[in-house]
Amino acid sequence: MKAKEFLQQAIWLDKLIDSKLEQLEKLEALAQKTTVDLSKEKVSGGSGSTSPMENVVVKIVGLKEEINNDIDRLIDIKKEIGEIISRLEDPSYQLILEMRYINNRDWEEIAYEMNAGIRTIYRLHGKALKEIELRNLTTKWQ
Repeated sequence: MKAKEFLQQAIWLDKLIDSKLEQLEKLEALAQKTTVDLSKEKVSGGSGSTSPMENVVVKIVGLKEEINNDIDRLIDIKKEIGEIISRLEDPSYQLILEMRYINNRDWEEIAYEMNAGIRTIYRLHGKALKEIELRNLTTKWQ
């Protein structure tokens, strides 16, 4: 796995979590709209068909579990990324990579924070990735 692919794992997982949180919001809104018609409910000892409300609640619980697992994975991945970044000698490389891959900042924000032009940030970013690859810093995680 190339350095950039390894570092981007956190960005993609973060976006996946955001997507799942959006799904969760929609399911919770649906759950609030779903009503149970008690006149159709039968009292019996066996397990009958499930209600629409029950189906939605089961999906909500499952999705919350997925989100929690993804968040745990994201924390682990960001820790690993931080370990790799800290091995770089150039502090500007460290700062650019941390802001981009751990804090999920866009290039313009990074350039502004570092008081540099966007082309300079791109150039330094490329050099940082090359250093990671030359020093084989991601081999532990491949």
